[in-house]
Amino acid sequence: MHRSHRLSRILSAVLLCVATAAFAAEPVEPAGNPLVRLETSLGNIDIELYPDKAPKSVSNFLALVDDGFYDGLVFHRVVAGFVIQAGGYDANLTYRDPPGTVDNESRNGLSNRKYSVAMARLADPDSADTQFYINVKDNPHLDGSRVTPGYTVFGQVIAGKEVVHEIELVDTHLEAGMAGVPETDVVIVHARRL
Repeated sequence: MHRSHRLSRILSAVLLCVATAAFAAEPVEPAGNPLVRLETSLGNIDIELYPDKAPKSVSNFLALVDDGFYDGLVFHRVVAGFVIQAGGYDANLTYRDPPGTVDNESRNGLSNRKYSVAMARLADPDSADTQFYINVKDNPHLDGSRVTPGYTVFGQVIAGKEVVHEIELVDTHLEAGMAGVPETDVVIVHARRL
């Protein structure tokens, strides 16, 4: 009886080890949404991305981050009480050509609320490329409707909100025909995944 009890315990331990090894061999899915840090000349801004809501926009943004596209670009359009925008120009306001465009995904249920991150575009709804903006207030008029496409929200600032506000409040001027250009460059030194 004693021997059989000990044998049973050994078998249980072996089965537990086998089960644990099998579980450990299973591929581990990454937890949560992708995160990107914008290391700017005024501090860091961390953004959570929503690939389930805007898969094309997120994929495009991450590819640009991974390629170093945003490094050295500036926030070239700052409108207090509205948005701060980056992703197209360097400190000399030289335009960096985008590798392509992204289809509009503005009817994804996400709204242009304060601290949300969205794709900038031209009049053509499918003309978004590399430029993005951060809403510094709720801007529901930028959302899409059943009949009119809006601006695709694809992320949210989760840290560095004080940096967003510091950028929002910089002095701006008209330069190279563009309004809202910061008088002192606000540079994206490096953009990277967290």
